[in-house]
Amino acid sequence: MQGMLTAVIVSDDPQSSASLRAALQQTGLVASVTEWEQPSRGEWTLNLSTPIPEVLVLDLPRDPDSALAFASQVRRQRPTANLIACSPLAQPDSALLLQAMRIGVQEFLPKPVQLLPLKEALTRFLQARGTLDVHQERKLIAVMGTKGGVGTTTVTVNLGVQLCQATKKKVLVLDFARPMGQVSLMLDLKPRFSIRDAMENLERLDSHFLEGLLERHKSGLQILGGSTFPDDWQRVTVPALIRLLSVAEVGFDFILIDLGTLYSSEWKPVLESARAILIVAEASVPSLWPLERHLIAFNSYGVDPTRLHVIINRWHKQDDETIKSVEKLVKRSIFARLPNDYRQVSESTNMGVPLGKEKSNGLVARYYEIATRLAGTQVTARP
Repeated sequence: MQGMLTAVIVSDDPQSSASLRAALQQTGLVASVTEWEQPSRGEWTLNLSTPIPEVLVLDLPRDPDSALAFASQVRRQRPTANLIACSPLAQPDSALLLQAMRIGVQEFLPKPVQLLPLKEALTRFLQARGTLDVHQERKLIAVMGTKGGVGTTTVTVNLGVQLCQATKKKVLVLDFARPMGQVSLMLDLKPRFSIRDAMENLERLDSHFLEGLLERHKSGLQILGGSTFPDDWQRVTVPALIRLLSVAEVGFDFILIDLGTLYSSEWKPVLESARAILIVAEASVPSLWPLERHLIAFNSYGVDPTRLHVIINRWHKQDDETIKSVEKLVKRSIFARLPNDYRQVSESTNMGVPLGKEKSNGLVARYYEIATRLAGTQVTARP
């Protein structure tokens, strides 16, 4: 895949190798990872008939001589290979560093490997290859409300279903709403696992592990269930959620997160990386009053204003004058209006099914239109 790397982990420790594999996948920059197991306390050997990937991650043992000899073999066999050495020593001695540099090791990382320096190293490799697009297509769509009760989860669920139908691609919903998520409830799903399980298994978390935590809806939409106990969020950190997002980006084309109404400056890396941030509001004073404050906050975080989109939910025609005054105040046009259809939405919510096209009255068509605009695909007429 253009813009992504192939990698191999060379190690004599299966547990350490699994941890490095998870870290590589969490960067979102590696298309495939293989593992070459080597003998413990023996000579590391290179099978000359085996193709050498672009990146070799050397899991150095306490006695690194055999591993460095292996790296030297790799360098002779494929001079353009990128070598990363991972050391059990927090501060390797200068002689070891010098020896590794002479062989051609470009990066030296202490274990346990931290995600950020690993991602920075891989980014440098991609830049050197000349295939890293700094404007690489973003996958994340964040949905939040100006206040509670404006229909943020309803928008997230139905937009996710329409993204599946409009693009025929893999779409994932991560339920980050606090204190308790309701995405699975609105789809009549009873997930076996939740965000808590992902957070408690960060060391094992890779795309395969994540897939086992997900529930699939018949529409094709996949979800990671939200918290079922308010106390769960006391053990969740934003950096851990960022790692979860990095893993999810490996296997999905679009990722929606239901943010609810809570965020802070800690969320800046997530918000900056989003393809779009949808701010759901109603045409009422309690809902529109916080809108300007949210936009000011996002501006202070450095979020690109062109990726901020305001959606008016439960819209009536008589709301247009109010909306015009809001557009003038915030100096931006409303991205979309979702018509008010209380009966249909209420029935859908209570039955745990997404909105159906046979009773859409324009509402489902509007969701479909929003989905195609966000996906960058051409809008086609719905029946």
